[in-house]
Amino acid sequence: MAETRQRLDKWIWHARFAKTRTTAQKLVTGGKVRVDSEKITNPSRPVGPGNVLTLTMPRQIRIIEIITTAERRGPFEQARMLYNDLSPPEEKSTASKRPQTEDDAIGRSGRPTKHQRKKILKLKRHSAE
Repeated sequence: MAETRQRLDKWIWHARFAKTRTTAQKLVTGGKVRVDSEKITNPSRPVGPGNVLTLTMPRQIRIIEIITTAERRGPFEQARMLYNDLSPPEEKSTASKRPQTEDDAIGRSGRPTKHQRKKILKLKRHSAE
């Protein structure tokens, strides 16, 4: 596919963990990337097959083993072949999920429609009499 070693920021971009090279560089310089358990802040550090990256993403931590490098950024299917994902499966937290109300189950929002508001006003006027 490509040469054996590649810049860290470029590999992160090719593997589609960042939308732009600048974002990949900020991820590395911000201390959000470890290579083989060592915190890296230099985006030009060379990486290659066998290195294990730990990426601290906004909502999760990804553990990635580099399989190969790429010459250019391709579609997701090609990018997925660059690495082996060693991350544990995500645990679905019941605490973070908000309880479902009856309105949510039916598909209504909590706000009444114009028709419902007219009925409510009519009932209020009728009960005030």
